Amino acid sequence: MNELPKSADVVVIGGGVMGASTAYHLALRGQKNVVLLEKQSFFGLGATGKCAGGIRYQFSTEINVRLSQLSLPMLERFEEETGQAIDLRWCGYLFLLTNERDVAMFQHNMAMQNRLGVPTQWLSGDEVRWRVPQLAAADVLAGTFHPGDGLADPNGVVNGYVTAARRLGVHAFTDTAVTSIETSGGRVTAVQTANGRIACHTVVNAAGPWAGLIGDMVGAPLPITPLRRQMLTTTPMPDIPSDFPFVIDFARSLYFHREGDGLLTGMSNPGEKPGFDESVDIAWEETHMEAAITRLPLLAQAGRLSAWAGLYEVTPDAHPIFGAVPQVAGYYVVGGFSGHGFMHGPAAGLLMAEIILDGRASALDISMLDYQRFAEGRLIQEYNVV
Repeated sequence: MNELPKSADVVVIGGGVMGASTAYHLALRGQKNVVLLEKQSFFGLGATGKCAGGIRYQFSTEINVRLSQLSLPMLERFEEETGQAIDLRWCGYLFLLTNERDVAMFQHNMAMQNRLGVPTQWLSGDEVRWRVPQLAAADVLAGTFHPGDGLADPNGVVNGYVTAARRLGVHAFTDTAVTSIETSGGRVTAVQTANGRIACHTVVNAAGPWAGLIGDMVGAPLPITPLRRQMLTTTPMPDIPSDFPFVIDFARSLYFHREGDGLLTGMSNPGEKPGFDESVDIAWEETHMEAAITRLPLLAQAGRLSAWAGLYEVTPDAHPIFGAVPQVAGYYVVGGFSGHGFMHGPAAGLLMAEIILDGRASALDISMLDYQRFAEGRLIQEYNVV
């Protein structure tokens, strides 16, 4: 491993999609002496590498839709820009709605999405049953479908950004945990790691579910809570068609999509306690699979290929935090994406580069997603998070 530099202009903490994208976009803008630090042995092994890989425009707040409108086209251009393939698949997201409250909310959401130029479609219960006959959907009242939602490879995106960032001069290190951040006179002065000290004047906290631990190092607590989410993949399921959509049974927080020749499926546990536990909860897996087989009976014929757990990074309003933290000069945060950070990672890095280099984001107005909104009571609720 190359030796850690003694100093840098910018240190980015966290080698998932947020940190990799931020380091890349800073270097693309001409920023020199950028260092990217990842505590694990490979980039993208944390929350990014353990996510379901979904990318979508269907959200319930305008800012999240606009983040997708900035970010997803960047994923479409990704291979051309970085040389890294990311296995883009436009299978569409199909939300299943089984109660009147969700029906009303999704009608409202779809109108907003359509107004912003996202051609989300409304499906009756019968149209859902006709479109995906493999589902046991007698209770489905309606659904929404957008064919331009889909999937991409999280590890490909991280590796593509890290490789491209290195070509632009970024120094990127794995196995380098940050142990403390030094400040003096109210500003950042250095980052201490397990492998040495780096003097610097700018630090970006892109540590995902661990962002709160980094925030505590500078005395600026972050309202970012780690929350376990788990999923599994199945053995081949030849009766699942190639155009099977990313299905989300919204009321149950249950989802499945094609993964290789089988399916990937997960379901959020409403009783999950905050924490850093990434072990698989077998009892919850059994609950999840019982619900999944009820919705998609074909799953009863499949075997379990693999299972894992990862961490969401949840904020009180399920929206991310972007930008400077006023208490500490030179300290910036990009995190708290509450389960949809992977898809917004490309845009997030671009916006962070603008904030750090220009003092404000110009590609998209994200001023409402600042750190201060929690203390000032300006929370923005996202309904459409599973």
